[in-house]
Amino acid sequence: MVKKKSLVIFFIIWGGLFLGFITLESIGYYIGVQHRAYWKAKSRDTMIGKEGLGEIEKRNKVLKEKLERLSPKGVYIVIDTANNTLYLKKGSNILWQSLVSSGSGNVLEEPGGKRKWVFDTPRGEFEVKAKLKDPTWLKPDWSFIEEGEEIPKNIKERIEVGVLGDYALGFGDGYFIHGTLYTRLLGRNVTHGCIRVGDEDLKAIYRAAPIGTKIFIF
Repeated sequence: MVKKKSLVIFFIIWGGLFLGFITLESIGYYIGVQHRAYWKAKSRDTMIGKEGLGEIEKRNKVLKEKLERLSPKGVYIVIDTANNTLYLKKGSNILWQSLVSSGSGNVLEEPGGKRKWVFDTPRGEFEVKAKLKDPTWLKPDWSFIEEGEEIPKNIKERIEVGVLGDYALGFGDGYFIHGTLYTRLLGRNVTHGCIRVGDEDLKAIYRAAPIGTKIFIF
């Protein structure tokens, strides 16, 4: 009876150990599978990340090349009318920076309402079309109307010397980058549309900007 009882206890213990072993093996297998799946997924994600990064770098390179093709070649001029600042640039480098005056935005109407002028500096892309030394100003009709004077019939009465500085760069439709007698007003929006520049700055710009130099005004 004792022997039979001992045998039962033996089988119970052995069975418990066997079940424990099977359980541990199962847990180990499950953990191993999960571990391999995790690192496999991580490896795949890393590979996708690298491929994605390479694609982004490739697209960035293409965009950079496009921008370089669109960028002006050689020296060009950028004028910020909000901050009244002119930049002489080559590529991304600023060669010269100067304080300027630009259009006031004022409106002048001829008595009787026949004509109207808005004194704004034009915005957009232009180019240097003319370069003048010691320029003379041929006063337009609005100048006489603004001063309350009669518009002269003789063209000689329109000519004024010494008011545009030593140099002028024309960029179309009667607009110029030129000098000024009113240097104290540089940095302000006070002109009739032209860009006024101080003497030293104007000289540097005139020398550096040949005919055809791009001008970007915003």
